[in-house]
Amino acid sequence: MNFDNSLQVVDLFAGPGGLGEGFSSLNEGNSFEVLVSAEMDPFARSTLRLRAFYRALKKNNPDALEDYYRFCETAGVDKPWTSNSYKQWVEADQEARQIKLGTPEGNEELDRILEERLDTTKPWVLIGGPPCQAYSIVGRARNKGNVEYKAEDDHRHFLYREYLRIIQRKKPAVFVMENVKGILSSKIGGERIFPQILQDLADPDTALGIVNENGAKYRICSLVSDDVFEAGMDPTKLDFSNFVIRAEQYGIPQGRHRVILVGVSEDYIEGMHDHKLTPSVGPTVGEMIGDLPPLRSTISRGKDTPDIWCKEVLGHLERLHLDLVSSGRKDLSLEMELKIIRDSFSGGALNNGGLRVKKKDNWRGKTKTPELDSWFLDPRMGVWLNHEARSHMTSDLKRYVYASAFGQVHSASPKGHLEFDLPGLAPEHKNWKTGKFSDRFRVQLKKQTSSTITSHISKDGHYFIHYDPHQCRSLTVREAARLQTFPDNYFFLGNRTQQYHQVGNAVPPLLASKIAHVVERIINGKNYSSATLSERTGTI
Repeated sequence: MNFDNSLQVVDLFAGPGGLGEGFSSLNEGNSFEVLVSAEMDPFARSTLRLRAFYRALKKNNPDALEDYYRFCETAGVDKPWTSNSYKQWVEADQEARQIKLGTPEGNEELDRILEERLDTTKPWVLIGGPPCQAYSIVGRARNKGNVEYKAEDDHRHFLYREYLRIIQRKKPAVFVMENVKGILSSKIGGERIFPQILQDLADPDTALGIVNENGAKYRICSLVSDDVFEAGMDPTKLDFSNFVIRAEQYGIPQGRHRVILVGVSEDYIEGMHDHKLTPSVGPTVGEMIGDLPPLRSTISRGKDTPDIWCKEVLGHLERLHLDLVSSGRKDLSLEMELKIIRDSFSGGALNNGGLRVKKKDNWRGKTKTPELDSWFLDPRMGVWLNHEARSHMTSDLKRYVYASAFGQVHSASPKGHLEFDLPGLAPEHKNWKTGKFSDRFRVQLKKQTSSTITSHISKDGHYFIHYDPHQCRSLTVREAARLQTFPDNYFFLGNRTQQYHQVGNAVPPLLASKIAHVVERIINGKNYSSATLSERTGTI
């Protein structure tokens, strides 16, 4: 089935645009086009708008793409557009909107935009991930400490209903909803919320109290199993874990496990004969970031120069080696590794990077395969964006260099107080020895996929330590973005903390692209009848 135009996409709770990037990049942007994306955070929205500008230029005015690159590469440029590209900037501003869904003003604005711009006589796709703080294990643990917290009063539990409201009113051909794995076990009033979400999404009219015998219904399918839920089924008979995508099993370089639901309108179920992703092994951390420019960290809470930093790290290596020898642990391999790192230490020759790091021939950013290179690399871009090392306290430098050396020897990150048992390694934490914080410091191992890149990376880098002890640091925004599969020409705006937060909250665009391929296959597999769809949408 061929359409005159790309399939329309509406992206709700868009963040910096991971899902939208995956859909809009499929087949060089010819399969899907983001009509509007809604995000309430102003910094994520600024990133979202800039990316929309890039796409608009690439598709409609490629001769003016130089404006985008000039903005990305040049410090002090206050706006990305010129008179040659202003039209595309206006288009991007209309596409990427700062909207707080769940408020009367936000809902009214979105409704107006959809009424004006969305053509519901054609198949279209709704994507998005309602905020996950209320569902996440960490968020729920934090809420337990608040005696006044009541789950039923937390509006974040019900933001999926803003998503549901659009499904009911505008009837997409397919929708894709992403959330954390904790949504499967989250409860309100003692009852799990996930079965209710499945029932609501399968029958939006009934969920919203609307009596309509001919209302649109949806089959909710898994992307990794044959499981399909439809209205009238008992959701408790399902294995909910079959709706979890383990991203590392589908070509993504991190162990990111997320619930992703694909809802297919009953008008398009003929295309559902193949709704599963194709498994593939995810690349390793080293294959993803090993050819990016190496950087050193800097010292916080004290004077920093390359010499001072180098002296601090070398002192830690010397002390760690002596303490390990005298500890009686008999870890000869680690003893030797610490000595080798100390004697060959090269980190003092490195700089700490920046928002823009000029590209050089010796660090080309190559990945595992030519296919991945074509996804990430942009030969027109003359800098590495968002590649700046953090500052760390000298006590953390000691922990980082120890942890990375341990990882190189044992192909594992050291666990808690049992393996962080040398003097000066234990943090000042009264519960350190309970075992609840065994992963407080974690190395992203060179020959394995990374752990989940989360928004916590915006707070500190302890869980995201670079595997190279000579760099003695946590991951940069660009490295985290690589592990999240954002292309290298994706420019994250805001301060560094805000950049980390955007990256950690996003859906990996490469995974989104694979999902988009499935969605396209489903829609194109249907013998499309415009008359049938027009009846459904009330346009005739």
